[in-house]
Amino acid sequence: MEFLTPDKTHDESRQGEALVLEPVEKNNGRKLYIESYGCAMNFSDSEIVASILAEKGFETTSDYNNADVVFINTCSIRENAETRVRNRLKEFAGAKGKNPGMVVGVLGCMAERLKSKFLEEEKLVDVVVGPDAYRDLPNLIDRVDEGQRAVNVLLSREETYADISPVRLNSNGINAFVSIMRGCDNMCSFCVVPFTRGRERSRDPHSIVAECQDLFDKGYREVTLLGQNVDSYKWNASQLADGSEQSAEDLGEAADVVNFANLLEMVALIHPDLRVRFSTSHPKDITDEVLYTIAKYDNICNYIHLPVQSGNSRILELMNRTYDRAWYMERVDAIRRIIPDCAISTDIITGFCTETEEEHNDTLTMMDYVQYDYAYMFMYSERPGTLAAKRYADDIPEPIKAMRLKQVVAKQQQYSYVRLQQHLGRVERVLIEGYSKKSDKDYCGRNDKNAMVVFPVQEGYKPGQYANVLVERCTTATLIGKII
Repeated sequence: MEFLTPDKTHDESRQGEALVLEPVEKNNGRKLYIESYGCAMNFSDSEIVASILAEKGFETTSDYNNADVVFINTCSIRENAETRVRNRLKEFAGAKGKNPGMVVGVLGCMAERLKSKFLEEEKLVDVVVGPDAYRDLPNLIDRVDEGQRAVNVLLSREETYADISPVRLNSNGINAFVSIMRGCDNMCSFCVVPFTRGRERSRDPHSIVAECQDLFDKGYREVTLLGQNVDSYKWNASQLADGSEQSAEDLGEAADVVNFANLLEMVALIHPDLRVRFSTSHPKDITDEVLYTIAKYDNICNYIHLPVQSGNSRILELMNRTYDRAWYMERVDAIRRIIPDCAISTDIITGFCTETEEEHNDTLTMMDYVQYDYAYMFMYSERPGTLAAKRYADDIPEPIKAMRLKQVVAKQQQYSYVRLQQHLGRVERVLIEGYSKKSDKDYCGRNDKNAMVVFPVQEGYKPGQYANVLVERCTTATLIGKII
């Protein structure tokens, strides 16, 4: 059981979505199908893959039965993601039976850990590629064409794909993800990301600003800056990826060291109509400097995703989160003080190893303290290779995990509704993203606190524009109003 929120950067409703781009000019006669699962970083990576292969003449298709190359971009965060991927690969195998020349591959976080199982034991795929090896894809496909199986899961301390302009897949032309860093140096005991994505490294800030400027020039009006831990973004001008030296003058207005607060400001200054979001923050690293930067610029959204995972200090220590309950509450207090109207969302894991009922109640009281706008809530799922799997017994019975999750979900639904009700009677600036899922007579879009707003279509307004919407009522998940 899991409960997901409207936060677009974590929207698992998109899992399994086929990603499609416009026909390429250099067409080699071969078609590419990419299906992505998991977090926004995976969807962003699929755009990088599409760009690399578009340069080699591949055109994408939304039907894997018509594809010459089929990739599934994977997530290893939870066990059910792996089950879905394996089942999907079996479906692709059926299509390959009718088209023996089809190349089937697995990309991303699941590649390293399951490469031998997918390639040798189950023989479900021809190629396995890790998240730092996408530039090698054309060569790997050539090897498969020659009758070999191909693998590259090497991790890199330098690769950021900074020079690659991602192809915007299935884009609405309004919202875009921009990767600002890759990998993670945090060793949370439950998490596989440091092992699947490698060490943390940050992109050149000028390449990020140039990408965001290009998006704005093309009509995009919102960018989400992505990283496993955006608050630890740090670009040192004197140490480039190739080992060469670069001075502050070479970076123009950028200083020798650019931190996340500096980067946020640089992107916000592109244009007041370019909304800036980011994900994800780590409680140990989010600084007052970042908070004051958010407060300074109206186009930096007043929304912070701040995963707590547990409200109990002992469990947080077992999780190796490097903060305790008091530290997290102090960071929430700082957000409320510096950005009084800021929305806060979170991640919560129930039933972590040795968690007692009293410690579970500490998570519930943390929810009462913060009153989160949204949350992602999961039962603990042991991942092979993680520190928790090596050190601790997964000793909480599944029924108890499920019961605790049910309590967390019920409480969050209560607070999500309370937080939405606070918008009633307000005029919200909404970026129109398109038509409502339920009716083409209504538009939908989000305010800067990431709340979805639905309102009647009105002449003179179209997707990609901002509208001032008077919020008249709300459901448990959506604000409803009218343009004024």
